[in-house]
Amino acid sequence: MAASSKILPIFLTFLLSLLLLPSIQSKPVKNPFGFIQNFQGYHKGQTVKGLQDVKLYLSKYGYLNLDQVKVDEFDDALESAIRTYHRRHSLKVTGGLDAETVNQMMKPRCGVPDIVNNTKIHNHHDHSKSIHTVARYRFFPGNPRWPDSQTELRYRFLTDIQVPGTQNLRSSVARAFQKWAQVSQFTFEEVDEDEDSEIVIGFHGMQGRSSDDPGFDGPQGTLAHAFAPTRGIFHLDADEDWSGDNSPGPSEIDLESVAVHEIGHLLGLGHSQVPEAIMFPTFEAGTTKRNLDSDDIEGIRNLYGLQ
Repeated sequence: MAASSKILPIFLTFLLSLLLLPSIQSKPVKNPFGFIQNFQGYHKGQTVKGLQDVKLYLSKYGYLNLDQVKVDEFDDALESAIRTYHRRHSLKVTGGLDAETVNQMMKPRCGVPDIVNNTKIHNHHDHSKSIHTVARYRFFPGNPRWPDSQTELRYRFLTDIQVPGTQNLRSSVARAFQKWAQVSQFTFEEVDEDEDSEIVIGFHGMQGRSSDDPGFDGPQGTLAHAFAPTRGIFHLDADEDWSGDNSPGPSEIDLESVAVHEIGHLLGLGHSQVPEAIMFPTFEAGTTKRNLDSDDIEGIRNLYGLQ
């Protein structure tokens, strides 16, 4: 009887730990863009405390100038920016912060602005078909590209922060480069970090490296960014829960999917407004999106005259 009375408390403690374990393991990741949810349902003519933060978000991705974010008023400039955001993300154009818009804005995304240097980039028309269609891919302003003589591009990893499982992640990046090699004139080769290369890849944190190379914002916000040709810089957020597997967990970000996208920037593609395209700016945790869409392929072949 005495023995059983001692065992019971131990058993209850063990049972309690099992009950608490799922809640500990499933602790949600704080979304850096989660604040946008507080403004769902608002529209032009309203003044809401903190609305400047939404304007700053839109400014960061090219939809507003910094001098347009100083007040918490839902003004004409904000409505116009949101309408442009709707069109660029294939959403219903309402000019307001409806549920669909807020949900889209809260998704993890690429750090490259959708509109670069406030330059309006037009859709490209495909004249190769008897009926002219409008493609949704875009180039950077000025259509920068690698010279025709430079088709063999070397890349190396040079990182500020060591990320667990880096070797598996390197193979994910290699596969991502191969996707673009299959539809273009480029070949890609990894070299040692002390060798010369056209492209440098690294994992970095919240510390910015220069005025045009800002730091990251924590898990499931800005995932990565890359620069247009021929700068050759590709940075990944070291704070993300990166996955190199075929089945990433619910809070994991598939590295190969993100790498395919950022390599598109390295080669000269901007963001597409086709949700199925690799060059669409947002991602989903726990999913994979690794294969080029026809819009991506048409874009890269058009940029380099391979049609």
